[in-house]
Amino acid sequence: MREWGPELAVVLGVVEGLTEYLPVSSTGHLILVGHLLGFSGDLAASVEISIQLGAILAVIAYERRKVASFLSDAAREQGALRAEIRAHRVEPRRPGVQGWAELLRRSTESSPHLWFLIGLGVAFLPAAVVGLIAHRWIEAYLFNPRTVAAALVAGGVVILIVEGMRPRVRFDQLHRIGVPTALWVGLAQCVSLVPGVSRSAATIIGGLLAGMDRKVATEYSFFLALPTLVAATTYKALKSHALMTGDDLLALGLGMVVSFLVAWAVIAAFLAFVTRHSLRVFAYYRILLGITVLLIFR
Repeated sequence: MREWGPELAVVLGVVEGLTEYLPVSSTGHLILVGHLLGFSGDLAASVEISIQLGAILAVIAYERRKVASFLSDAAREQGALRAEIRAHRVEPRRPGVQGWAELLRRSTESSPHLWFLIGLGVAFLPAAVVGLIAHRWIEAYLFNPRTVAAALVAGGVVILIVEGMRPRVRFDQLHRIGVPTALWVGLAQCVSLVPGVSRSAATIIGGLLAGMDRKVATEYSFFLALPTLVAATTYKALKSHALMTGDDLLALGLGMVVSFLVAWAVIAAFLAFVTRHSLRVFAYYRILLGITVLLIFR
């Protein structure tokens, strides 16, 4: 087994940064690279998840203006909605006062940023619940090259099918994505718990099927990554802190810095790419890589 250190941290940081937001599976690539380099076991599984923190910070930094705008607009909309609710409670039968159902419907139109954030929370929950229940089984039985290879091929085929379908676009603005659509994407994200599927691929494909255009689906995938990856990274860090020494943590920090820098560049390039191109090139890459890995580890 290869010893964990700064050199390996840089390699894994580059792999994480390159693959986290592309529909090719960062976890799958980290598992494959770890096996090729002789880095496996409990420490490897912890590093492969914890090193995602760098990529999380990259999307926050890249989308910082939009994140700040969403939070400030949602806070303002929440204040207005609470005022309407208080008015309804004081005089629910006064002529002109809308009913609860109508108030809710109107708030989804007048407070889109607030409901976008609520929707992110709803989208986060399915994978969080399933992951919490099944993570031990997933790590014990699915963190291996054969599973990753099969998932890469299957995911590539699904991407080709969805791109061929060309679902009708209903959402070309990020803040117009409501709770029902968010829930659908959240359910799609559950599939990404299988290593090799790709969280990015699952959520982008879920978004396309829900009616988002390619750029909006990609950005929504970025935003949904924030609560999802923060929860996964925090949980794994708390569970595995005893496995790491001070030197291990320093190496992990270096890997996070590398993944941050690489992920920043990838985010910018990927957003520019999806505005002009389909995802087929990633599907072909997945299928080719998956078949190659199956041949190597058969």
